[in-house]
Amino acid sequence: MLFAEEVDRPEPGAGEVLVRVEAVGVTLPTVRKLRGSGEPVPLGGEVAGAIVALGEGVTGYGVGDRVTGLCFTGAYAEFAVLNSAMASRIPDGATAVDAVALVRSGLVARGAYEAARPEPGESVLVTAAASAVGTLALQYARAGGATRVVAAVSSADKADFVRGLGADEVVRYEDADWGGPYDVILDGVGGELLGPAVRALATGGRLVAYSSGGGTVEAYELLLRGASLIGFQMRAVALGRPGLYRRWLRELWEMRDEGTLRPAVHGEFPLRDAARAHAVIEQRRNLGKVVLVP
Repeated sequence: MLFAEEVDRPEPGAGEVLVRVEAVGVTLPTVRKLRGSGEPVPLGGEVAGAIVALGEGVTGYGVGDRVTGLCFTGAYAEFAVLNSAMASRIPDGATAVDAVALVRSGLVARGAYEAARPEPGESVLVTAAASAVGTLALQYARAGGATRVVAAVSSADKADFVRGLGADEVVRYEDADWGGPYDVILDGVGGELLGPAVRALATGGRLVAYSSGGGTVEAYELLLRGASLIGFQMRAVALGRPGLYRRWLRELWEMRDEGTLRPAVHGEFPLRDAARAHAVIEQRRNLGKVVLVP
């Protein structure tokens, strides 16, 4: 259950900035967190807006700077506190909605694809291909030289959408044959789909799991194919390899400006309609990013 309430404006702590929120990107982990909680929880998500206050020790940013970043709590609000290490500037000419549609999803898509150690000429399958991350993963695979890019989706009515973003073919989760084998599979669903995803791997194939859906894999299925299962989390890169994180950020905006990456926005919802926005994702109806606007 989602409800809104009036609270005091938060104050940034050491290393944090306070942002007047202009857009919030709804994430699947946040939707799952709410669904699995029996008590009210302050929700996280991507935020974008202007800095209105700086915490102690913050350098490189000033009041008025427009930034985006991932808040792990308190994102669904008019003001949100953001760790400055997880923040990045929004370029001139880009909107807050542009930022939440591109940055986190693009970084996850890029990181998951790189984790698979792709080679030009390989085949790539992307699950949750109509999601915010999936739409950008399709485009990364195409830009990276994959000769066959296949989108896996929950329903046939998403086929034209994902083909428009670079998919050569489309399969549905319920299909008995996913059209494999594939050299690389990027899985944003997890759970019961991990099994058929592993079985669709080629000999020596690599499956990168980046979702919060969990799931188990039979080790024999990997042994049978000499395949690898790789876990990926963007937070580990942001905190552990900040130089790489910053380079990927720059390249994201450059690829957007060049037209190589086209972030897709399913729709913008008022913050008070957050429950309706969550329902779109829970029902697997979204085509791209779902955004809340305070």
